[in-house]
Amino acid sequence: MRILHTADLHLGRQFNGIALEEDQEVVLDQIFCAVRDKGVDVLIIAGDVFDRAAPPSSAIRQFNRFVTRIVQDTDAAVVVIAGNHDSGDKIDAMSVFNEKKRALVRGVISADEPPLVLRDEHGPIAFSALPFSYEYAARASFADETIATPEHVLRAQVASARSSVQDDARWVVVAHAFVAGAMAGDVERPLARVGGVETVSSEVFAGAHYVALGHLHRPQQVGADHIRYSGSPLAFGFDEVDHEKSMSLVDMDRDGKIKLETIPFKPLRGMRVLRGKYSEIIAGVPSSDFIKVILTDDMPLIEPMKRLREVFPHVCHLSYARDERVMAPNDLVPVTAQMITPDELVNAFLEQVSGESMTEAEQVLLQSALHDMQCEETAV
Repeated sequence: MRILHTADLHLGRQFNGIALEEDQEVVLDQIFCAVRDKGVDVLIIAGDVFDRAAPPSSAIRQFNRFVTRIVQDTDAAVVVIAGNHDSGDKIDAMSVFNEKKRALVRGVISADEPPLVLRDEHGPIAFSALPFSYEYAARASFADETIATPEHVLRAQVASARSSVQDDARWVVVAHAFVAGAMAGDVERPLARVGGVETVSSEVFAGAHYVALGHLHRPQQVGADHIRYSGSPLAFGFDEVDHEKSMSLVDMDRDGKIKLETIPFKPLRGMRVLRGKYSEIIAGVPSSDFIKVILTDDMPLIEPMKRLREVFPHVCHLSYARDERVMAPNDLVPVTAQMITPDELVNAFLEQVSGESMTEAEQVLLQSALHDMQCEETAV
């Protein structure tokens, strides 16, 4: 059985006020081509189909077009769950999934989690789709007031799903969760209520042959080789610039052992951080990528963004390297008896915050200011 695992499409998202619809159309087409060209049997989308619970109509149409292509132009089955950004009701209502034998869609949590059972030459494979749910909805669904954490929710879902899987079937679980030990970023929205514990143990998935996870945007394995986040197709923040965005192509053998191949995404617009002198950066090759600029110039410049936007129209953020210097308490220079002159104190301060001593011009300026202050005090 060949499975293509992806997640966290976040359709309808904007970045720096710019709609990402074209960028997302490009990666959706790459997913479709992978399904078609790689002979994929099952496409998994592990939550956060949309960026918010009330997505724009354009995002809904975009997703419907994509899944219609999958269903009409390939033989792949489709498994989709709601993530914490999605409205479960809207995911459940996706009218394009009308072929129940080839699709499993779970938007709203249920105490009954029947799998989609597919067969290959080795026998049955059960796919359990476990949508994201907050604790209050899980308590109502399972009639269990002891459910108090995300792990309690997922344990209840997995137990229900496991009870519906026949003994001779290999088992694939699709979930949207923060598994303990995984690497998170700044973009992912917390899964727990304020003050709660949002991580779950990888042991929750005991018995599964493959666990297709969504929520974290960095592709990674966690807990075991068969428990994996595919990551998001696009970078949604500058903390993700080092992510190698990819789809996870999984081949499962007769014993449930997996072989993994990653298929890199090729985004329409990348996300980069440029660091250097202003003159060097504006002399670079023009690009439509999303850019964060960190200038290493000694002095602030007048309206640098104006010229930067001529070269990089989607430059989003500008800062100076000297402003990033953070002092630890132990790094502070103590005032000692040997520091008897104001210019020595000022010079020590400048060395601490900027790493450089005063220039001759700055020393002259300081001496002039000190002289003026002394004259004013004498006059008084």
